[in-house]
Amino acid sequence: MIAELVSGAVALLLHLNTLGADFCYDDSRAIKTNQDLLPETPWANIFYDDFWGTLLTHSGSHKSYRPLCTLSFRLNHALGGLDPWGYHLVNVVLHCAVTSLFAYLSRLLLGGGCWSLLAGLLFASHPVHTEAVAGVVGRADVGAALFFLLSLLCYTRHCTLRPHSARRWPWFLGSLACAASSMLWKEQGVTVLAVSAVYDVFIFHRLRFQQIVSLLYKRKNLHLLLSVSLLAIGGAVLLAARLYWMGNKPPNFSNSDNPAADSSSLLTRTLTFLYLPVVNVWLLLCPDTLSFDWSMDAVPLLRSIADWRNLHTLAFYAGLLLLAWIGLRSPAKVKETNGKAHVVDGRSSMNGHSCHTNPGYTDLELESPRTSENGAKNQHIPRTQLPATENVVIFALGLMSIPFLPATNLFFYVGFVVAERVLYIPSMGFCLLVPAAMRALHLRLCRRPSRTLVLYCAFSLVILYGFKTVLRNRDWQNEEMLYKSGIRVNPAKAWGNLGNVLKNQGKMAEAERAYRNALYYRRNMADMLYNLGLLLQENNRLSEALHYYKLAIGSRPTLASAYLNTGIILMNQGHLDEAKRAFLTCADIPDENLKDPHAHRSSVTSCLYNLGKLLHEQGRQEEALLMYKEAIQKMPKQFAPQSLYNMMGEAYVRLNKLPEAEHWYRESLRAKPDHIPAHLTYGKLLTLMVSPALLKNIQIGNCQFLLEEGRFTEAAEMAETAAQLESGDFDVVFNAAHMLRQASLHHAAEKYYSLAANLRPDYPAALMNLGAILHLNGKLQEAEANYLRALQLKPDDTITQSNLRKLWNIMEKQGLRTRRPSP
Repeated sequence: MIAELVSGAVALLLHLNTLGADFCYDDSRAIKTNQDLLPETPWANIFYDDFWGTLLTHSGSHKSYRPLCTLSFRLNHALGGLDPWGYHLVNVVLHCAVTSLFAYLSRLLLGGGCWSLLAGLLFASHPVHTEAVAGVVGRADVGAALFFLLSLLCYTRHCTLRPHSARRWPWFLGSLACAASSMLWKEQGVTVLAVSAVYDVFIFHRLRFQQIVSLLYKRKNLHLLLSVSLLAIGGAVLLAARLYWMGNKPPNFSNSDNPAADSSSLLTRTLTFLYLPVVNVWLLLCPDTLSFDWSMDAVPLLRSIADWRNLHTLAFYAGLLLLAWIGLRSPAKVKETNGKAHVVDGRSSMNGHSCHTNPGYTDLELESPRTSENGAKNQHIPRTQLPATENVVIFALGLMSIPFLPATNLFFYVGFVVAERVLYIPSMGFCLLVPAAMRALHLRLCRRPSRTLVLYCAFSLVILYGFKTVLRNRDWQNEEMLYKSGIRVNPAKAWGNLGNVLKNQGKMAEAERAYRNALYYRRNMADMLYNLGLLLQENNRLSEALHYYKLAIGSRPTLASAYLNTGIILMNQGHLDEAKRAFLTCADIPDENLKDPHAHRSSVTSCLYNLGKLLHEQGRQEEALLMYKEAIQKMPKQFAPQSLYNMMGEAYVRLNKLPEAEHWYRESLRAKPDHIPAHLTYGKLLTLMVSPALLKNIQIGNCQFLLEEGRFTEAAEMAETAAQLESGDFDVVFNAAHMLRQASLHHAAEKYYSLAANLRPDYPAALMNLGAILHLNGKLQEAEANYLRALQLKPDDTITQSNLRKLWNIMEKQGLRTRRPSP
């Protein structure tokens, strides 16, 4: 248990600095804007939507069906809202659990000595895991790895209880259940069933390649064939169920996500797809250059045989074949137990260690006992003995390559070039392969200093990886640091995302430079062209903004938000016909095959709303209502509808359909109870429909609500509107003056205090307040007259007396004549 505990503790220590990180990159769409995490969204939606909250059968869905991961996000949201600390804590805890389980698996394969500890520490410290652990969306990979290992360990238990114990079947069913759970965390989790078959053949039964074919003809190996067949059937059922659930259609990706897949040249696709595994293995070997995004031109396409990178491809596959040959060839008769090699072919050993060139476990007979040279029968070798190094190599290669197969573009195109978090599970094979190789080297060396040097090199690698992991975790502290770290690998994407961060920080000039840098590297990025246009529009550089919106539309004709802002600018400039065409074009764009249909529908709804407003202002109320109704039909769940509902009410008022107008005003206030325009328009409607007493109560109640919220300006605007409607009602007028004064609108307040004093000339408070506002507005002599009139009505009012003394002091300093009594 030491290896498991130490590895888990090291994983925790190395990733502690991720707990203070913010949400970064894909976290925003998967968590902050994902409607499936909200309490009002039905829980069942998680099982019908993809990872990003889009309906799985939608043509634009990513088809990433990961309901267990989304469910964990929802639980995080229920417990801590959008505080990133809790999300990062769960990621780190899951990573520690995966590390401990992997160390336990390594102990089954490498023994309980330093080699299993080395494997666990390599996995705990590997820098390529940073994206999966520090990036919250990487939880899909970590959770899938947890159940991946649980499934594999259940299967190892099934193997040990075979063939005579009936207790093996619950373990087999547990393995299938964990495999299904792993797949529901992330798609590649289902590959554990194939890895389990490799374990059964090459680790538990210790077969060689040349023996596999002969298995079909030997009755006593039917239990092995049965288990492997059941694994294959289980995998086929899970894959078929998943394909059916996602609508029997693969996802669609843009050409920037995976440029090689979009290439028309078979040679380019072949050479590039053969080269990409080389890049991934290099990230495992030497994770010096890491990036949050490897799309676009981060890995340039290989377009010809003359590209020198093809040499890397040849060297990689030659090395892979060499490792496979080492694992599949027949070994010498050497037995390993707990990391020690013992000679069984007649040669002597020295203290349990040997210097043979081919250490390995060699009892390969499965069907019957074997007769030794002296005639004694050898029973089946106990399963407590470790597998041969060659078998471990084969299993490690399988563990590294099989989970990576879905990312190879061999069976279907994927939406990325390289993704570091995809390497989380395959890295287990790498972290097994390195200790197995070093153990073999350690056994072949006869001199103690050489063996010690091997151990030092092994654990020095752990230290280097750990140091790099801590540094890389710092890049994931916030989006600004993350995007700056990716400029070297993917400058177009990194500069563009950095521009968004700088804009949100209010650094407009720096944001504009970042957008232009992104477009320097890739001129046809529709998102960057749109973002630059939006920045220019917010800085009132409307002509330039229109230029970039048109470029964005030319690059991506389905970009609804670009049409929306183009129409708004044209409408504000008075080009109404052009604005109308832009809005209508936007409204006709279908949401098929779009990456984010929710955002698209929001833009389409806004286009229809603005087109309705334009028609409303032209007096074409019936047409405006048609646009508003179409907007309601296309409106997504996250769209805030209060303005749309309010404008529908306005249109019905113009058509003199007051009950319909009242309905939509109420809908607007139901959607947002403090929506000021709806309060104002509803108040106007009530003047036509209800008694003055009820209207007054409504207005006073609304103003009081806004005052309690500290929204003095809005309360003042509403109160002033009420005073204009009920200019003969003292309470309404006096209340409006008071609201305006609290909002520091002193000149408007003076108007309504004066009106209130005229309505009730014998009311001391009205005269006193009028005097006070005149005092503030610098009209000192008029203020003095009103203070004196108020004191005539209420001589003992201390506030009026105090204000009047202050006024007289000011007037005397200014040399003005006062009516102060002589002392």
